[in-house]
Amino acid sequence: MAAPAIEEVLARVEKDEAAKLKNITVHKELELEFDLGNLLAFDPNPLNTRSYHHEKRAEFLCSLARDNTQLLINQLWTLPTERVTETIVAKLPEPTTRLPREKPVPKPRPPTRWEEFAKLKGIQKKKKTNLVWDDVHKEWRRRWGYKRAKDDTKEWLIEVPVTADPNEDQFAKRQTAKKERVAKNELNRLRNIARSEKGKVPGIGLTPTSQPSKQELGKAMHVAKLSTASMGRFQDRLPKEKEPKNMGKKRKFQPLIGDFTAEKNKQLEILKIMDSKKPSLDVNKAVNRQMREEDAEAAAKRRKMPKKGGRGGKNQGGKKGKGPARAKGGKGKGFAGKRK
Repeated sequence: MAAPAIEEVLARVEKDEAAKLKNITVHKELELEFDLGNLLAFDPNPLNTRSYHHEKRAEFLCSLARDNTQLLINQLWTLPTERVTETIVAKLPEPTTRLPREKPVPKPRPPTRWEEFAKLKGIQKKKKTNLVWDDVHKEWRRRWGYKRAKDDTKEWLIEVPVTADPNEDQFAKRQTAKKERVAKNELNRLRNIARSEKGKVPGIGLTPTSQPSKQELGKAMHVAKLSTASMGRFQDRLPKEKEPKNMGKKRKFQPLIGDFTAEKNKQLEILKIMDSKKPSLDVNKAVNRQMREEDAEAAAKRRKMPKKGGRGGKNQGGKKGKGPARAKGGKGKGFAGKRK
């Protein structure tokens, strides 16, 4: 028996592979409705209830989903395409179906003050590389953050400027300047947030108001005077200027080295109070408290008493009032009873 030719073997293999693969042509009684902008396909054909209930349900659903997906992909290939980075991309049209969403569409972020200034002046943002060359360590390092290049906080020796005080701590001065820069950036960030939310932008020391009161104006003037280098010591006062109220009081501390007699007496008084078995009684405070309690009880009794009637001197019961009852006494002895 002669061996089969190579062409026959290849034909059989291609036939078997074609039988395994599904055909891209799908026939439907009713055409599907497509919304290619949202990649949606609506199948108006009725389901085959016999296949859905009696046969294997999972296989039926997979076959139905495969056919509808094939039809959707066939529609995508009819759209205009373009090549982007060695990839063929289809241009989707505008969606026609409005899909519900849980939250509203986010609004665009309003520009910051710097962005508005840059747009006005025509300044374009240039992207900087993250790595720069460090001449000290002779290597490429990050521009910002940990182990950054030209990190002056790691220096163990700082040259004192000619105009600076020779006794001033340059390391502490550098740390203070850094904290001020960080605080300023944080203030600018909060201002941008307040401006985007259309709220009141906080000032340097006081919150602005639309119609400031006299007290707020006095406080603002007081804060402005204290903002000088001398903390307002050499600031001149107006002819009828008064000190603002509710500006806080400075706490007065006793000197560490001074009158030891006063400190000794103060400590002895504390020990005397701690050592005494009977608690100290403030007579004035106790009397005032007792008087307040008695007044409260009297007011409560007056509220509970029945009110008198109107004309005719009638009581609340409807009878004419005859005044307080008096006990009968003997001859020439007056009243024997006592009023209660």
